[in-house]
Amino acid sequence: MEPIAFFGCPLDCDERHAALQEKLSFPAEREETADPYEAVMALLRSDPDSGAWLEMGNLAVPPWLTPLPPATEKGQLTAEAMVRFLDAEGCREVADRVGRFVQDRIFPRLPCLIAVDHSLTGGVYRQVVERYGPSEVALVVLDSHTDAIPMSILGPAVQYDAQTNPESVHDAEDPLLYNRPDSYNASSFLFHLLAEGVVLPRNLYILGIGDYPPKHAFRLKDERIRDYVAFYQELKSAGVTMITKEEIVGSPARVRRILEAIRTPHLYISVDMDIGARNALEGVRFLDRRGLDEPQILRLVDYLSDLLRRGVQLAGLDLTEFNPLRAGRDRTYPLAARIIQKLLLS
Repeated sequence: MEPIAFFGCPLDCDERHAALQEKLSFPAEREETADPYEAVMALLRSDPDSGAWLEMGNLAVPPWLTPLPPATEKGQLTAEAMVRFLDAEGCREVADRVGRFVQDRIFPRLPCLIAVDHSLTGGVYRQVVERYGPSEVALVVLDSHTDAIPMSILGPAVQYDAQTNPESVHDAEDPLLYNRPDSYNASSFLFHLLAEGVVLPRNLYILGIGDYPPKHAFRLKDERIRDYVAFYQELKSAGVTMITKEEIVGSPARVRRILEAIRTPHLYISVDMDIGARNALEGVRFLDRRGLDEPQILRLVDYLSDLLRRGVQLAGLDLTEFNPLRAGRDRTYPLAARIIQKLLLS
């Protein structure tokens, strides 16, 4: 394995009302770190057996786009401002900056990104693929969400839920649900990587998803839901491997066999920390899906560690979707450090 280089990027462009209110109301006197990179690195440094690595620091982003903006920037914390950033391909621009940083400052070392917004994975992975070739790298994503659905498909499905589900977390009158472009962002970046040939469908593995359409959705006649479920079917038909949370819990041996069948010489692992939301941990941005517990997550990590010990070369790792306003109060940072130790430092 190449020497390890850790780096961070605190981009946090969550446009949801609850997320913005949490930032606006967060007590200024609280001393919790608002930087997941620094928090995780502090835990790794405290372990005398962790080994040596390089710490390359954080890529700067505009202060209003950080997890805890200074008081002078909080006037920009509006859903409209965040949506403008998202719809104008702001996430892609930052992901491209991350990619250039990897190319110029990280390679030939092994990149390990600790970040907030999951879309930044695409910037690192694109550089890894340029180095090795798309047919040579498998991308394994641990995530409670599929992150491969464009807004033109996802938006109408969310509108349907808001209009028909009395328990929906969405508001049918929310104008931000309508007329959104298919921008590159945390919920769609895998779609864009697939469409641009950066990741080949047969080399993409998404593990732990909780938003796969339930069986009854395949019987609904509403065109919005028919398009939504059809898109999942198209992903599977193209060769994308999607394994739900229920399959991981109920058939761990099958999951292990699927991972053991990976034949690419290189492997990139992306861990969205909401893989454990509302079960193993709470310090993540999205808590709408109940994820895996800590032993289940670490079992998946052990499967991947076994794959690396058998000769597949790790080409990169990232951990994303921290909510630093909560992550310092539970197991979120220690679990992230444990995942890194198992994959990189053991």
